[in-house]
Amino acid sequence: MKSQIVWWLCMLPMALWAQEERAWSKYLNEVMTVEDVESSQWEETYEWLCELEQHPLDINLATREQLEELPFLAAQQIEELVEYRARYGPMKSLGELLMIRSLSYGQRQLLTAFVFIGEEPTEGFPSLQKVFQNGRHELMATARIPFYKRRGDNDGYLGYPYRHWLRYQFTSGDAVKAGIVGAQDAGEPFFANRNRWGYDYYSLYLQLRNLGPLETLCVGNYRVSMGMGLVMNSDFSLGKVAMLQSLGRSTHSLRAHSSRSNTYLQGVAATVNLGKGFKLTAFDSYRPMDATLNADETAATILTSDYHRTETEMNKKHNLQVTKAGGSLRYEYQRLHLGANALYAHLSKPLRPNTKVLYRQHYPQGADFMNVSLDYGYASYRLALNGETAIDKEGHLATINSLSCRLSDVLSAVVLQRFYSYSYTSLDAQSYSDGGRVQNESGAYLGLTWQPSPKWRVAYYADYAYYAWAKYQVSLSSHSWDHLLQFSRTGKHWTLGARYRLRMKQHDNQEKTALENRWEHRARLSAEYAGSSFGGRTQLDGGYCAHDAEEWGIMLSQNLSYTHRWLRLNAGLGYFHTTSYDSRVYLYEQSPLYTYAMTQFYGEGIRYWLMVRANIGNRLMLTAKCGVTDYFDRNTIGSSYQLIDASSQSDLDVQVRWKF
Repeated sequence: MKSQIVWWLCMLPMALWAQEERAWSKYLNEVMTVEDVESSQWEETYEWLCELEQHPLDINLATREQLEELPFLAAQQIEELVEYRARYGPMKSLGELLMIRSLSYGQRQLLTAFVFIGEEPTEGFPSLQKVFQNGRHELMATARIPFYKRRGDNDGYLGYPYRHWLRYQFTSGDAVKAGIVGAQDAGEPFFANRNRWGYDYYSLYLQLRNLGPLETLCVGNYRVSMGMGLVMNSDFSLGKVAMLQSLGRSTHSLRAHSSRSNTYLQGVAATVNLGKGFKLTAFDSYRPMDATLNADETAATILTSDYHRTETEMNKKHNLQVTKAGGSLRYEYQRLHLGANALYAHLSKPLRPNTKVLYRQHYPQGADFMNVSLDYGYASYRLALNGETAIDKEGHLATINSLSCRLSDVLSAVVLQRFYSYSYTSLDAQSYSDGGRVQNESGAYLGLTWQPSPKWRVAYYADYAYYAWAKYQVSLSSHSWDHLLQFSRTGKHWTLGARYRLRMKQHDNQEKTALENRWEHRARLSAEYAGSSFGGRTQLDGGYCAHDAEEWGIMLSQNLSYTHRWLRLNAGLGYFHTTSYDSRVYLYEQSPLYTYAMTQFYGEGIRYWLMVRANIGNRLMLTAKCGVTDYFDRNTIGSSYQLIDASSQSDLDVQVRWKF
């Protein structure tokens, strides 16, 4: 049986391979590493790219800040694009992107998925009549139906086992965006318990743009990013491979929060153009958050999982009220920018983590937090410099600086340095790091990209990190090394790829008397064919961990799809076999819109799925996806309330989208 599965995976006819459902999903699959997959930031990135694909930017009206929201563009490319528009006027077709020399073939293909050529640019905010005349409504409902029962479904969970969410959104060009999102996870009560208003999670938002000097106004739930994230970043995570694409640039954005993630601000925010190159962004937020409480009613930890399925989880809901206020003053002159950023946060209950554990001694503590920073940058066709230096209210320092350079038309390099004091504390910092926190880390990153022709691309990075203070499972000062080498060849229909990653991290030995080096090897081979109707992708992933016991894992997967007018079919099959959780493997699957499906597997088994999408006219879209995971090495799946008393797990996702 197992040998037959592997044989079929290898022998599936190449002529039946299909193009990727979304051009940018291939980009995510190429740049994500294990750490990225396990970060909620990438799920938010996926949802935002889905949103932007459905509501693309007018390339002639997009501001520098809006272009910075595209994670695959470097500062030099954004600068060259803005300069091209200023010199030659509005673009007449997307073919003019060929004139932006710094854009690679792949980046131009990605960009066309998120931009369009609109009508002649008009100044100012449209009249109310035009807002409603040009407005578009969208209603979307998505649900997941499990064909199994978890232990908590019978005893423990407060709600039924179905996960579902609903979103209504109104848009009118780039000027107006308003909507509401309601969502809940499986096991959470609906119109019951403390969710008497229905869904467990709601997001209401209104965004207005181009109101004279008021460039952006957000009311309700919104997101803010400043500089390189040392003070606040509620947008994208800077992964190590993605860093080679963006070349270490900074972001500065304010936008409505239209997703289901828990990282948002709630209140009012605005960006005002003060003239003469100055822009001011200010925001004020007040929102409840989940927290685990100590016996004295102080907060032990702030929770972001947003699960409220059991009485224990429900008792942690909204135990904390958080007030945040801040903003940034940004100055731009030709290719130079300089910004001053500040954030003040107040908690209704002081944060008192368990500092008896060594690695938690410098975790954020108290009720009031203050962070200020300067961010700076310069961008030209060949060279880009970006950086940010921040301090907290105690004067502890964090700084990150990057220098990227196009050494020639085929070779580019990026060097990044960061120093995050082990005493630096910020509740909202999210920037480049190896350890996942803007704290207790210093290091250097070197990335090289060589593209000798539009078809061939070679990327390499090396990253060294040093941790002065203890970390989880590391009682002493430690360090890590990380290397990755990636090849790709893109033709008219074929794309071939190969990746190898070598990583070393230090951990306590069993006696906790010294540190030992743990090496991890991961590799990937992939082949993809993109035709007009048929196509697909074959991928082989492998991992080897040299710990106390040698551990390995492998996965061979095949994706197929077929498109004919209003109908699209996607299917996938994968076989995995790993010796432990540490050698786990990952698989990306096409899914309904705004549904991120990157799943981890360990043990031995197969994963197979089928998705059907039908477009009924221009307004109605119906999607259904059924996925099954069969394990060969166990009779139960999961643990605790998530325990499934079976060796197989099946789910059905259904989605309806109506535009009117």
